Amino acid sequence: LKVIAIDEQLRVIYEDNVHFDKDLPEFKTQGGVYIHSDRLTVTSPVLMWVKALDMILEKMKSSGFDFSQVRALSGTGQQHGSVYWKKGSIQILKNASSELPLHQSLKDCFSVSNSPIWMDSSTASQCRALEKAVGGAQHLASVTGSRAYERFTGNQIAKIYSQNPEVYKQTERISLVSSFAASLFLGTYAPIDYSDGSGMNLLQIWEKAWSKSCLDACAPGLEERLGCPVPSHSVLGPISPYYSQRYGFSPDCKIVAFTGDNPASLAGMRLQEGDIAISLGTSDTLFLWIQEPTPALEGHILCNPVDSQTYMALLCFKNGSLMRERIRDDCASGSWDEFSKALSSTVAGNSGNLGFYFDVMEITPEAVGIHRFNRDNQKVVSSFPKEVEIRALIEGQFMAKRIHAEKLGYKVCK
Repeated sequence: LKVIAIDEQLRVIYEDNVHFDKDLPEFKTQGGVYIHSDRLTVTSPVLMWVKALDMILEKMKSSGFDFSQVRALSGTGQQHGSVYWKKGSIQILKNASSELPLHQSLKDCFSVSNSPIWMDSSTASQCRALEKAVGGAQHLASVTGSRAYERFTGNQIAKIYSQNPEVYKQTERISLVSSFAASLFLGTYAPIDYSDGSGMNLLQIWEKAWSKSCLDACAPGLEERLGCPVPSHSVLGPISPYYSQRYGFSPDCKIVAFTGDNPASLAGMRLQEGDIAISLGTSDTLFLWIQEPTPALEGHILCNPVDSQTYMALLCFKNGSLMRERIRDDCASGSWDEFSKALSSTVAGNSGNLGFYFDVMEITPEAVGIHRFNRDNQKVVSSFPKEVEIRALIEGQFMAKRIHAEKLGYKVCK
């Protein structure tokens, strides 16, 4: 959990963090999560998140941070995770005593103590059922921006309902991680914002309303448990009195809707129409501002957090930096300098030699293996010369990004 405070010139005046494994060892998480014995189910303890918030605010207080100067507060949470509030919890949230840390007041408020998160892939049967119920994968993508994905919240809710109907029955509200965090500051249930809500397989991205057919396919009475979605930049209301009394926040401090981590990246990087951003991580993520999207079976269309009339596209490529590191080790003696020199020594277009490199099953597209083609479009099985291999990898990765972005409606400006 990270906090950052900025002044009116956007200068950073304070930042800090709480490391779940290290600072909250009593929860016994690894990387902030529990990976269950089936290796598919991945969860995080909800109270760990609440305790981390208590901890980070106490750290700020002891450092002398002046909470009374805070005019507005917003945040972001990992996409796709969900939190299940037990019946009657809203009263406890509204009336939390400022004498106690929040995690003590809320300890019995959750009908599911371990929240499913984005790493979970245990809902394959629910995904198939959802796609079948609404008329197929492409139709679901056309309505909600994505075909059914195992980590998406609608399918996670469907699993909880089918496996634990009593637990679902005891649940009065379901939050995303982002709206859950906003609820803690608001002192009442915060609505889900359009942008994070479009990572659920439940929101009609064009109408900005829940899809009745998707809701009905996942669980009964779901609409009342989700509340009405709102624009991502909505001012939700003033901060809960709990924070004024315990930390000295001004009662006029505004809470602005929280959103998901991917939409927040688009907002934070100040992307505008036509812009494209690529995160070169273990997996490569590409996101862009898009005016007229065409949802496809690969990739995701989300509502734009900055402008509710436009959209953002998101593509994830699993074979990212790990693949580049493997080719660096094989062809450049493990040196990025040698890798860069080899890349510079070859011409753009690689004299017609092209490669697609997937050590593990790729997400976009669903493919695996190393596929090399020469200038005559003949498949070359063995290998390219080292410098050709390096350029083939880099050009292949970036051409794939462009091709899949264009499939989602991105137009390359001439």
